[in-house]
Amino acid sequence: MDAHPRLAALRQRLQALGLAAVVVPTADPHLSEYLPERWKGRKWLSGFHGSVGTLVVTPDFAGLWTDSRYFEQAERELAGQPIQLMRLRIAHTPEHVDWLAEHLPAGAVVAVPGDVLSLAARAQMLERFAARGIVLRTDLDPLDAVWTARPGLPDAYVREHARVYAAATRSERLQRVRGAMRAHGASHHLVSSLDDVAWITCLRGSDVPYNPVFLAHLLIGPERATLFVAPGKLAAPLAARLSTDGIDLAPYGEAAEAVAALPTEARLLLDPRRVVCALTEALPAGVQRLEAVNPSQRFKALKSEAELEHVRRTMEHDGVALVRFLRWFEAAQAREEALTELDLAEKLHGFRAQQEGFVSESFATIAGYQANGALPHYRATVANHARLESHGLLVLDSGGQYEGGTTDITRTLALGEVTPEQRRDYTLVLKGMIALSAARFPRGTTGPQLDALARAPIWADGINYGHGTGHGVGYFLNVHEGPQAIRPPLAGETAAPLEPGMITSNEPGIYRPGRHGVRIENLIATVPAGSSEFGDFLAFETLTLCPIDTRPIERDRLRADEAAWLDAYHAQVLARLEPHLDPAERHWLAQRCAPLA
Repeated sequence: MDAHPRLAALRQRLQALGLAAVVVPTADPHLSEYLPERWKGRKWLSGFHGSVGTLVVTPDFAGLWTDSRYFEQAERELAGQPIQLMRLRIAHTPEHVDWLAEHLPAGAVVAVPGDVLSLAARAQMLERFAARGIVLRTDLDPLDAVWTARPGLPDAYVREHARVYAAATRSERLQRVRGAMRAHGASHHLVSSLDDVAWITCLRGSDVPYNPVFLAHLLIGPERATLFVAPGKLAAPLAARLSTDGIDLAPYGEAAEAVAALPTEARLLLDPRRVVCALTEALPAGVQRLEAVNPSQRFKALKSEAELEHVRRTMEHDGVALVRFLRWFEAAQAREEALTELDLAEKLHGFRAQQEGFVSESFATIAGYQANGALPHYRATVANHARLESHGLLVLDSGGQYEGGTTDITRTLALGEVTPEQRRDYTLVLKGMIALSAARFPRGTTGPQLDALARAPIWADGINYGHGTGHGVGYFLNVHEGPQAIRPPLAGETAAPLEPGMITSNEPGIYRPGRHGVRIENLIATVPAGSSEFGDFLAFETLTLCPIDTRPIERDRLRADEAAWLDAYHAQVLARLEPHLDPAERHWLAQRCAPLA
């Protein structure tokens, strides 16, 4: 895509508005990770498809800030464009806010649309800009006048999450949230994050790719709540059931007006990282603002035993789909079929679609062969993809949205002969994944404390990877959810402890640009692991059911306990999936789950 004309038009708009710069974040009015088309302005302007990135445009500069997961992809997609790649968290590369503060003169005006800027981000910008005399405007969206074919709002229907899977009623969830509100001293609570809204209301939608959520805000009062959603998205019987449960409907665009109409004695609880500033700009002066993480973030992260049972059954369905796909793939290789990365994504979707409760993929499948596997968030396209050959490594990262849970799995497969370096990297990643899987730790332990367990075998060979080891996973909700995460510490951030019922990914990796990548991922649930005189301890239950390729393992590098873990895991995979397979499939799986020699 040629970004020159679009950037030129945007710069003309900046001049007309008297602006020195505009910031185009990857965000929507709900601060989602995956965006409806209407808010993909950064992609429209730059041509960069990554899920993380911030574009800054001034009269004589355009820069895209993104992290190490996307460096190579950004280089390729920005090639030939007048946009400089700014590598986040690399020495001497300032954050975009710092760059603006350093490069703009006093009195300069910067625009960031208030409907995509969180309260927390606005506070950070105001603090940094004030010291340099820079003005921040959030009442302008310069992109609107330039993006003339900007998509409208999504209009997909909203439905209920079936009671048999939801495992709780919306009345029960509202009651829990109101209990947390009282603990904070709040009379009202504004919720804008789509996963929180969907969880509290027991509703699901399809407004955002891969995530079963819908565009809405929720304002919870002492007795009733109001769901702000576009008219026509809910059938009349569903609207009636919501009303019975204490939830009224109002048009999507009226959320800010409702907040502005709160009584002056109200005490409003909101999450500054999950509410945009446009919603609170007209908040009455007398309303007390209470800032804290949405209580529902923790509530929905702690899956009940009933929900975990649904997830376990869902993992069996997903495992069957993966076994059938892998068996097909091996047979296609043996027949020397001409396959590409695109063929794999399509075929895997077909096997998942045959499974009970399947709704959609949980993200776009990543099938990266050889050098493409070195891009952690690689995306094969019709214009840019690889043909598979009979050697080297293939990274296959995929997942499904099922009524009974959300899956996310990565397997790295040997497509024939692999190099000694690939064997070493594969084995180190496997050792890291096993180390975290087998961890036992005291209650109160956080993800950053556990992150080093997965990295230690990789660090020992002087290697590292640039992404976190694990993210939280929703229950038929977002594939990436908080509050927990297993990753290195972040400055100024308080990590949430791991608690029983949390589902987290376990996915260390090694990436060698231009050569190959390795990542192995299972989902793990935090479970109780007994008590001692030193307190309560926790461990992980591995949920994912799919064989791990043993062909690339450098056997001498695996300790006896690591080999025993892998054998026990494969025995579980075989026992759980066998009843769902036909004889030929069972025979294939038994071979792939055979104990290590």
